[in-house]
Amino acid sequence: MRRLVGKLIAVVVLGVAGVVFLPAAAPAAACGITWGSLEKAGGPLSPAPLVSVRAGRHQCWDRVVFEFDGSASGYAVRYGGQVLTDGEGVDLVPYTAGGAHLWVTLRAPAYDDEHKATIEGRTGDRMVNVLRYDTLRDVVFGGSFEGYTTFAVGVRARLPFQVTVLPGPGTHSRIVLDVAHSW
Repeated sequence: MRRLVGKLIAVVVLGVAGVVFLPAAAPAAACGITWGSLEKAGGPLSPAPLVSVRAGRHQCWDRVVFEFDGSASGYAVRYGGQVLTDGEGVDLVPYTAGGAHLWVTLRAPAYDDEHKATIEGRTGDRMVNVLRYDTLRDVVFGGSFEGYTTFAVGVRARLPFQVTVLPGPGTHSRIVLDVAHSW
């Protein structure tokens, strides 16, 4: 009985003193990102038109997915002080949110064989909602000219990124841009 009373007194004293025992917090995700922030490029020019642009979130990075109607694998992505529209050469950076800007060139058109647009959007339009994303701040269409399509992707800061080419769904293909939340 004395032990029980002693333990109760200790709990009351510690509680009054403001000492609280909580389980340790789970450790932060170990992302292990080793991508770097230098230019990445690959793949040839393709006639497969761009048909959609969307964004997504992951525990360690934010993602932009460019989907094509057919096989497309050509891209060039780099950080730059400017991102020029195709055909006109207008700089999109002043119109794109973010502390740093990725110049994304897709080696595929955003129009079909009859030169009709295959995505909804005009040069300078914001293409996806990235509100409350950790890293992405803006995805702005820079136009499509002579088989090349440009986007300005505004990010919080110059952070590591990777580009991946994926088949599917079905006969489609995707070029995926992942930008890390931190170094």
